[in-house]
Amino acid sequence: MKHLYLNLKRFDVPPVYGGVNRLAPGEKWGGTVVERTQEALARYDAARVEFVQFFPEAHIIGARSACRPGGPVRIGCQGVYREDTAEGGNFGAFTAGRTANSMKALGCVYTLIGHCEERTDKKGVLAEAGIADAGAVNRLLNREIRCAQAAGLKVLYCIGETADEQPDWERVLGEQLDVGLDGVDRSKVVVAYEPVWSIGPGKTPAGRDYIEKAARFIKERTGGIDVVYGGGLKTDNAAMLAAIEELDGGLIALTRFQGEIGFYPEEYLEIIRLYLGGSL
Repeated sequence: MKHLYLNLKRFDVPPVYGGVNRLAPGEKWGGTVVERTQEALARYDAARVEFVQFFPEAHIIGARSACRPGGPVRIGCQGVYREDTAEGGNFGAFTAGRTANSMKALGCVYTLIGHCEERTDKKGVLAEAGIADAGAVNRLLNREIRCAQAAGLKVLYCIGETADEQPDWERVLGEQLDVGLDGVDRSKVVVAYEPVWSIGPGKTPAGRDYIEKAARFIKERTGGIDVVYGGGLKTDNAAMLAAIEELDGGLIALTRFQGEIGFYPEEYLEIIRLYLGGSL
């Protein structure tokens, strides 16, 4: 099974507020993304490839409502809180907390957990509190995964090393996997590998050999869990990533990096076409 994920981050913000959304008004944005992609995605074999789109919370209802019954698009949220509602327990005192049960109730089937931006945020909060425990983030993410699975959500778990961590990348990735996946159902988790040191303007993208050895390490460490490339599946690396046997897909975000940068549905579909070719 191939997994092609789309992380829409905060691409809903219009340029007047510093964002990149030229696609649709805010209240229609989530539905528009689905409407302009699901017909083309339906041409692929659903038994061999899945398409999941991770939306900011405000757009999940619109996106879910736009999905055709039995259609190819599956909806996910961009993270869940580390605690949840429970019968006979906390019935909703989670102000600002996006609980897994709330996301399941809105129609999500997947959640993204551990994205490098989430990891950076958690590290920053802990640093403000004077906590330097490197394992704390992994333990918090493990609790999020457990809550997600208890609610019936599948998980895309992101791991990766920063520039400072790169010389010790095997230990870093190993700890993120061992702690983050401790006690969870690994059959309902896909791992996204993000070489954080290579992502962003002015940085040298990770090459095929490096991605291949990282993906191989992850599979060996986890007993064969599916691995996708989380560093950005794009038009210029789709063919290269598709040729890596150890990879089972990729994570798409921005589709245009020059001019009017942002996410554009037609370009997203072209990336998928280039990655899958005529095989599915």
